[in-house]
Amino acid sequence: MKRRITIQGVAGCFHEAAAKEYFANEPIEAIPCETFPILFDKLKYDASLLGIVAIENTIAGSLLQNHELLRQSNLSIVGEQHMYISHVLCALPGQTIEQLTEVNSHPMALMQCEQYLLRHPNLKMVETSDTAGSAKYIAENNVMKHAAVCGKYAAELYGLNILDEDIQTNKRNFTRFLIVADPLEAEELIKNKPIDKASLVFTLPHTHGSLSKILTIFSFYDINLTKIQSMPIIGREWEYRFYIDVTFDNYMRYKQSIDAVRPLLNEFKILGEYKAYAKQ
Repeated sequence: MKRRITIQGVAGCFHEAAAKEYFANEPIEAIPCETFPILFDKLKYDASLLGIVAIENTIAGSLLQNHELLRQSNLSIVGEQHMYISHVLCALPGQTIEQLTEVNSHPMALMQCEQYLLRHPNLKMVETSDTAGSAKYIAENNVMKHAAVCGKYAAELYGLNILDEDIQTNKRNFTRFLIVADPLEAEELIKNKPIDKASLVFTLPHTHGSLSKILTIFSFYDINLTKIQSMPIIGREWEYRFYIDVTFDNYMRYKQSIDAVRPLLNEFKILGEYKAYAKQ
């Protein structure tokens, strides 16, 4: 039986490719969603589904919307996947780059390829909701003089001609994806796995040195902070919500650190405890 996994985008998108890498040893069925809010909504009403969600990119930074969607949901992170993002420029066969007038893609993909695209001033950059979706639209509607920026898999899937490869500005272009699930399903997915990473979100009292105290406690318990992301709390001037990722060698020490910091926090939520990504 295939695992059913919600993805943001259409067949051929990077979310689907990342899901296939994460579940490399089992068949999956990708459930396309036009936007991330729709993806989270599907997961809310169908506990049997899993989801894969991009959370940060080495060039474009964090996807702040997804941090908030995850916090507001009842889902748990059960794993992560890191994937190298290589973009291609593709169009219907029989055209050269010079003959094109417009390039379509997700705004993050356009930003990642901006230096390359600026060297082709004939290409007007137009944002769309999805990389693979742009390729699909051009192919299905036979749109001449338009190109798409997407992955090689999507270009080949929709029969487009690849005009140039690896066009992203920074060749160290990686995206981190989170695998999320209903809490009951999550227990089964992480059972018997060596847990060594956690994602947390919290708010602090508006007092001097409050964040420093939390970080000092984590350091005392040998907890490694791998990411910290602050976001302003709407309606509460100059107050922030903190999203952090921590790794650890000893799960018991990690639990002790959580018990130690909790009395110093206002709001607190564990978004997930899972096995950190390990490069194959």
